[in-house]
Amino acid sequence: MQRRNPSTLLTAAILLAGFGISLAANWPGHLSYDSVMQLWEGRSGLYNNWHPPVMAWLLGNFDLLVPGAALFMVFQAALAFGSFIALTGLFSRPSWVAALVAAVAVSMPQLFLYQGIVWKDVLFADAGLAGFTCLAWAAKLWPRPRLRYGLIAGSAVLLALAALARQNGALLILCGAASLGWIANIYADRRNLRAAGIHAGTFLLGAFATMVLSTAALDMRLYESNGPRYQIEELQAYDLIGAMKSDPALRFPAIEKKDPHLNTMMRTKGIAFYNPERRDTLLRSPALQSALLNSKPGVIAQSWRELVLHHSGTYLRIRAEVFRWVLFTPDISACVPYIVGVDGPRDEMEHLGLVERYDDRDDALNNYGRIFVGTPVFSHLAWAAMALIALVLLLMRRKPADIAMAGMLAGALLCAASFVVISIACDYRYLYALDLWTLAAVFYASLHPAGLARLWNRT
Repeated sequence: MQRRNPSTLLTAAILLAGFGISLAANWPGHLSYDSVMQLWEGRSGLYNNWHPPVMAWLLGNFDLLVPGAALFMVFQAALAFGSFIALTGLFSRPSWVAALVAAVAVSMPQLFLYQGIVWKDVLFADAGLAGFTCLAWAAKLWPRPRLRYGLIAGSAVLLALAALARQNGALLILCGAASLGWIANIYADRRNLRAAGIHAGTFLLGAFATMVLSTAALDMRLYESNGPRYQIEELQAYDLIGAMKSDPALRFPAIEKKDPHLNTMMRTKGIAFYNPERRDTLLRSPALQSALLNSKPGVIAQSWRELVLHHSGTYLRIRAEVFRWVLFTPDISACVPYIVGVDGPRDEMEHLGLVERYDDRDDALNNYGRIFVGTPVFSHLAWAAMALIALVLLLMRRKPADIAMAGMLAGALLCAASFVVISIACDYRYLYALDLWTLAAVFYASLHPAGLARLWNRT
């Protein structure tokens, strides 16, 4: 039996200890309004699709074993910490630097605190990380077909889970397929594009089929299915009001002619309450919300298309300002960098047997989180810069496992960029995956930093 290198054992031990400490500190999990609603739906077995049904389904199944969200928290934390530990085994003699990086990583809120928060964004990030870790191991074990295909299948399922947790997660499947095709091409000595295409295409088909079939199965339990349509209308109305505020001279004939009351409400109440920080400020006007809810069919969508196609400069300007809040979080306290405790709707909490919680331990965790507020640890821009540097270096070195990690970083940047179009709030968790995946890539690079350091010196 091959003995493990001491640096491997130390690094894995640090990560395992971090896993245990994180669970103990955050047990039995932190729940916000959305978390409580999803747990309530999971227990009832009936879902709506305002939030991803897969969250309610997972929470419901774990709740059957142990009431509450504790086992779900263990599951998502195991995906994250397990991925870090699995990355450690990719190199037979990892650098001692990796142990230091592991110690820093487990002390950061991205691992220590966030893994205790029951949010779809955390599940998305953890499933994505685990999926690309499987691809990295498939690259390492490529000459062993059974293990390779098992890991590829696991990666497809995990990336499908990520896509079920967040719609823009479909970008991860594309990045995973591209990475797998590149890895296959490397092992074919870059002469067999057919093999690369077969691997990439099969992966793409399998992951998307898993996502589509799972969605169909979950939809059978929906008690409300209009969530996506209403969410799109909310985004479009948010953009239209932003455009009206940015340029009051803009006119949208469809709204003015077909729904003059809505036009009046958007140009008065809407403009008064519009904020690029988040859409929720529009909820302060019941009159506006009533006008939006009772708007003439198709009028908002038609006007939004006119905005995008004929007033593109205004559209891009307001979208850039909204995205600035997401990426730069100018006032991070308004962008909810994290939560602790339990809070949610009273009736659902009573049904679940939950009580509002903010105890001494939550207070200690809150004080811990505050240490990092205002530092690069809670700066998406800093993590994006590190992601770009790591992506370039990994693509220059191009070891097979490097390609999987590079695909993950490309997915992180693409998913972050997608919020230019879809963002309606600056909540820090929306780009949490960017932070976690970059942290994982930096840890991976620290396992064998010598080759990357030489590449850096050449540049």
